Amino acid sequence: MTDEEVLAEFRAADALLEGHFILSSGLRSPRYLQCARVLMSPARAARLTDELARRIPEEIRSQLDAVVSPAMGGVIAGHEMGRALGLDAMFVERPTGTFELRRGFALVPGAKVLMMEDVVTTGLSSREAIAAIEAAGGKVVAAASLVDRSNGKVDLGVPFFPLIRLDVPSYQADTLPPELAAIPAIKPGSRAAA
Repeated sequence: MTDEEVLAEFRAADALLEGHFILSSGLRSPRYLQCARVLMSPARAARLTDELARRIPEEIRSQLDAVVSPAMGGVIAGHEMGRALGLDAMFVERPTGTFELRRGFALVPGAKVLMMEDVVTTGLSSREAIAAIEAAGGKVVAAASLVDRSNGKVDLGVPFFPLIRLDVPSYQADTLPPELAAIPAIKPGSRAAA
């Protein structure tokens, strides 16, 4: 799949939004990719994650034991990546504000894990998920996401494989361009603004 074909999947799902959005990182943006909409079609989710799985180098894929994703946004993406790779998929969640494995999920000590996200912007949730996976005994050997909004700048401390990298501007709330400041902000993400 080309980048344009990936974006066509988002457009077909009405998942490429324009406006004034508060990202889960707290940053503001004029564009938002609503991965939940693109993932609500199992066939579309399969096409995207199958393509992403193919892009992860074989030397990494062959050593993986599990896929773990952060809740909420990464749950479906992680499950689909587990299916694509033939691995169990689990998720970490924040019942008390810090990611942890729950619901009977457990990693064998030293299990090699792919941490899977839907969208990465600053990498905060990804790094928190990686820390939780390692606290639970896993070893994160790589990370992946459907979308990298960091413009290729994020460092997760492990090899990172996004399906698509987008150069979408993001701003601090106090440095908005006038045209964005004139639009009411909405928060479509899954985490309280930082």
